[in-house]
Amino acid sequence: MTTVPVLDTHMQVVESGSGSPVVFLHGNPTSSYLWRNVTGRVAAAGYRCLAVDLIGMGNSGRSLSGYRLIDHIAHVEGLIEALELEDFTFVAHDWGVAIALDITRRLPGRVRGAAIMEGRLHPIASRASMDPAARQLFRNLRTEGVGERMVLHENMFVEVVRPSGILRELSADEMDTYRKPFTDPRSREPMLAWAREIPIEGEPADVTEIVARNCDVLRDPAVPTLLLHGNPGVVVDEAEVRWCRTHGRSMSVVDVGAGLHFLPEDQPGPIAEAIVAWSRTVGGSRGLV
Repeated sequence: MTTVPVLDTHMQVVESGSGSPVVFLHGNPTSSYLWRNVTGRVAAAGYRCLAVDLIGMGNSGRSLSGYRLIDHIAHVEGLIEALELEDFTFVAHDWGVAIALDITRRLPGRVRGAAIMEGRLHPIASRASMDPAARQLFRNLRTEGVGERMVLHENMFVEVVRPSGILRELSADEMDTYRKPFTDPRSREPMLAWAREIPIEGEPADVTEIVARNCDVLRDPAVPTLLLHGNPGVVVDEAEVRWCRTHGRSMSVVDVGAGLHFLPEDQPGPIAEAIVAWSRTVGGSRGLV
């Protein structure tokens, strides 16, 4: 594990292997631990795997600037600069997708490509398009006092959302590892911030703009991308897969098998195999062509 000073805090990176760098980004409410069964297989194929803990999550430090999407982007970009990464690839899940695609768009000469899964690819244009349960959930999360109770005090994301987004049952040790960074209400603030960043009907405006702009990366024929999706999936459903197949100009689409939201927990082997195969098509392994 490597601890790197970044802006107003420090970030932890779990590193394995050597070769072309691959930066793994998680989302809410996880950490680099999400990738534990993926990175070893990718590293064995000849890659330098860097699994990042986002600020306020995993073993990374708290941020004085806050935990909005723009704060996470700034810190991940700062980490890339601190590690002097060049010609690297992103692998991203959930909110990590928004971070990875935004940085890919702004650093085209340094990012080789992005493999993404279960991240929001489009803003939610209308609450009416959401099913009633999801609509009520996000209304509650954005209601002052109610969201705090659900996330900070009841630890809903760790105790309810995560288990319900995985087909298999996590072991007691796995659940305890996921719980470890979020032992008290203050430590859970990043999870509540993420819940309130989801772009719905144009709010928050800056998040809506970033997510909409990220579609340009998927349409760009000069940027190799890989969409990994599960069956049935959650955030990336059949409609999103169809959009990617239609509009992804340099995109490969791979079905990794049965899975809900936290695909690396259910399908680590197929995910690793797909990443390695795709990376080789875009020149991703030095010395292992």
